[in-house]
Amino acid sequence: MNRILYRQHEPVEGLLTLQDARADHIRKVLRARPGDTLKLGRLNGPLAQGVIETLDPQAVVLRLTEGETPPRPGVDLLLALPRPKVLRRLLPQIAALGVGRLFLTNAARVERPYFDTHVLDPAPLETALIEGLTQAGDTRLPEVRVIRRLKIFLEDELDTATDAARRLVLHPGRGTPLHRLPESSGRTLLAIGPEGGWIPHELDRFAALGFVPATLGPRILRTDTATLAALAIASAE
Repeated sequence: MNRILYRQHEPVEGLLTLQDARADHIRKVLRARPGDTLKLGRLNGPLAQGVIETLDPQAVVLRLTEGETPPRPGVDLLLALPRPKVLRRLLPQIAALGVGRLFLTNAARVERPYFDTHVLDPAPLETALIEGLTQAGDTRLPEVRVIRRLKIFLEDELDTATDAARRLVLHPGRGTPLHRLPESSGRTLLAIGPEGGWIPHELDRFAALGFVPATLGPRILRTDTATLAALAIASAE
């Protein structure tokens, strides 16, 4: 953990008492001592510092000083739902790289049973994303929405679901290399397809809605590789 996160209800009169895995991390990994200052943050809230007042086998007590809330990441991600084991591996990395809104969508080449995975349940989904935030040192949890009908979402809901000024759809060998696109001063929405890519009809629909075709090159990449590469390039702007 590069930043220990807590929820809004946890501090009492400026003191945060930890008795779970976070306390174990402070004792066993950070090997902190009373008086040490640690990086903390309120989930979806401000960054903070915590000075250890008490550290014993039962609890770690820190006095908090909260600062500013970091901005929401400037990239939204429309991702065709990958296989459950890939999704579980990918979620922390998505949060670590920084995504404002995450739309996990159906597509022609997405297997229907993927939507039955427990990884999409609220608790494991949030746990995986928080893992990425603690790695990156951020507090802003991506807003997640599961889309079971891509066509309806694109045609009826997209404009209100994201305020991204630039829309990009990635497909192998199609469009301008992502790293060569002009920088954007507003938010960016990335649409990344399933294994095998988007089908022609889906690409036509994206084009009709103002999505600009972009590519990571001629190589056909796995979903997790393409997602992380595209987010890294987009976030670097």
